[in-house]
Amino acid sequence: MKQPEAAVGTITKAVLRRQALACRNALGDEARAGASNSIAERAGEILASLRPDSVSLYSPIGSECDTCSLIAKAVLIGAEIGLPTIVDGARILFRRYRPGDLLVAGKFGTKAPSERAPLMWPEVIVVPLVGFDRTGTRLGYGRGHYDRAINTMREAGQRPKLLGIAFSVQEVGTIPAEPHDVGLDWIVTEKGTLALAANED
Repeated sequence: MKQPEAAVGTITKAVLRRQALACRNALGDEARAGASNSIAERAGEILASLRPDSVSLYSPIGSECDTCSLIAKAVLIGAEIGLPTIVDGARILFRRYRPGDLLVAGKFGTKAPSERAPLMWPEVIVVPLVGFDRTGTRLGYGRGHYDRAINTMREAGQRPKLLGIAFSVQEVGTIPAEPHDVGLDWIVTEKGTLALAANED
């Protein structure tokens, strides 16, 4: 179920989302590829320091940050890789993925492992962003998939670390946070790494 849009003044999440998407979509292929590589280097350093047994990444859609290099870095540190799959149109589950595995078409243009791939509970979730602010609040596509999945894991006693990746042009002003919104532990762009209070729990 889609969550209602909160607002600060007259700026709603929907407006901020459109602004961030427009900036992301305006990046040229060369700039996007270079920035994706820089993001992979920075995010890879975080994964190398954490040495998690399992990491969920994602197969990019549209103008999202490319994750191929970061997947390779996660494999090099020995982490089991997972990718999100959308079920029932509203829930995300994480299924094991090995580079070279066949991916199947999913909801909203996504690609995911087949239903035969084992489920997993990742220790680190690399989260795609539409937009972000300096408090660690993220904008997704407005469907709440990641928020629900992460809150479900927390209710089951799991505390995955959350690493958001985005291009620097996707930073927006203050995002109106709502009770269901999940804060990030890190935000990584091609220009730097923002370590947030959430990772001090």
